[in-house]
Amino acid sequence: MRSTATNLAFFCVLCLTFSSCVMKKQYLAMQTDLQTQLEAANKDLGKLGVSLNEYMSRLAACERDKERLGGDIRTNQSAMQLREEQINDLKAQIADLKSQREKQLNTVTDLTKISSSANDNIKETLAQLERKDKYIHLLQAARTRADSINLALAVNLKGVLKEGLDDKDVDVKVDKTVVFVNLSDKMLFQSGSATMTTKANEVLGKIAQILKSRPDLEVMVEGYTDNKPIKTACIEDNWDLSVKRATAVARTLQKTHGVDPNRLIAAGRGEYNALATNDTEEGRSTNRRTRIIILPKLDQFYDLLNPAKAPN
Repeated sequence: MRSTATNLAFFCVLCLTFSSCVMKKQYLAMQTDLQTQLEAANKDLGKLGVSLNEYMSRLAACERDKERLGGDIRTNQSAMQLREEQINDLKAQIADLKSQREKQLNTVTDLTKISSSANDNIKETLAQLERKDKYIHLLQAARTRADSINLALAVNLKGVLKEGLDDKDVDVKVDKTVVFVNLSDKMLFQSGSATMTTKANEVLGKIAQILKSRPDLEVMVEGYTDNKPIKTACIEDNWDLSVKRATAVARTLQKTHGVDPNRLIAAGRGEYNALATNDTEEGRSTNRRTRIIILPKLDQFYDLLNPAKAPN
């Protein structure tokens, strides 16, 4: 009986030991499998991280392209608007010339009714009209070339001046044969003086780059003020201040940025030729400005108006 109990106890211990070994092996196998799955998951996570960085880089590149294209679109829209203004101006000139030609033709028709003794005078009149037409065509061609040059010049100026500047501080326009650049008083000068700011030197440097690329053009610098009286030890009145400011700009273009002084003209207009009323602060701020006018040299106009230059 005792021997049977002993055998039973031994059998139980043996079963427990065997069961423990089996469970340990299963646990180790499960741990190994989980470790393998963890390593695989980490590899997949690493690949996903690389892919994410790649897509983020692509997204940033797309955003930069979008911003660049937006700037190109705005520049092209400005160029198209300027071109439309020039086209409308030319259409008006053509209509006027056609009207004049019709009047001339009517006059010639009336002249044909006179006696035959006046034929020679009629022929001479027609020859003069033909020469006049040729000269008109010469002027139109010169105007078209000037308009194209001024349009390109205005677009270039807008392109170099748009970075870092408020639209209220700088304005570029084309009017007939010249290009105007209006610069605000607060951007160029310290209040009530002709002392230039750091920002002014940066802006004038950009303008000088364009001016030096076009040595065939002259540059007039005009200073303007509001109507509030000023008198200091160095400044007599508003007219004096406007002259000093125009001269300061011209000297900076020459000495700092290398523009040929033979091309520069400095003039002061004081409180006159105002753009807005001086009754409000906003209007006075608009009137306090410096205007840079880029225009063909006078000898180019003389050549244009010389009948001897007209084609035969």
